[in-house]
Amino acid sequence: MVSPGCTNCYAMRMAARLEAMGQRKYQGTTRKSGGRSVWTGVVGLDEKALGVPATWTAPKRIFVNSMSDLFQEAVPVRFIHLVWEAMAQAPWHTFQILTKRPDRMADILSSPGFRLLPHVWLGTSVENVDHLERLDQLRRTPAAVRFLSFEPLIGPVGNVDLTDVDWAIVGGESGPAARTMQTAWVDGIKAACEEQSVAFFFKQWGGRNKKIAGRQLHGRTWDQFPAPAELRRAEEAQLPLLGV
Repeated sequence: MVSPGCTNCYAMRMAARLEAMGQRKYQGTTRKSGGRSVWTGVVGLDEKALGVPATWTAPKRIFVNSMSDLFQEAVPVRFIHLVWEAMAQAPWHTFQILTKRPDRMADILSSPGFRLLPHVWLGTSVENVDHLERLDQLRRTPAAVRFLSFEPLIGPVGNVDLTDVDWAIVGGESGPAARTMQTAWVDGIKAACEEQSVAFFFKQWGGRNKKIAGRQLHGRTWDQFPAPAELRRAEEAQLPLLGV
């Protein structure tokens, strides 16, 4: 567990379910502890899946790590190179990569062999004010679009500085042991986004039943995405794609 935001991770519950169903890639990845599923430390590298996006002809927005963290310490740089190459070969898609380890992401992506990909968005999770240092690491990461995921938001983040951030996502924790997200915490982030011209996306209130709780904030939904101009700035600079 990297930080308190991992405590009730949905991915652990999902991984345990898939493991019980016999899914090969999830075997040995979870165990029970205190009545809940926790990670065993096993890291699986599914190289066969890397070529799949190039077979999809229609443009998609692809969340690369819904069940993992590409920059977890046990993931070798060699594999990260393979992921970058796979994304470089499918520039009609938009790839979103989220990590709780932006320090390692910044170090690796600043090293020789990696180039900025205009269609790859890079983000980090910040669940409360105690982890705002991740934002500084994200800022030093080469990226066409940078985003912050305030999810699960389990505490206030204060007067957050969103310099060099293009997009902010806010969401409450979901599941049987979900911690409550307060409206004031969300309003503070939304105000910062408005003041600093950052796209704001409100994902959900969460709770034990996230469908009932819904995703309206003050009577409406908030589905902003980074403006096309933010994407064009990388394309107009004619930044090179990855060469490994």
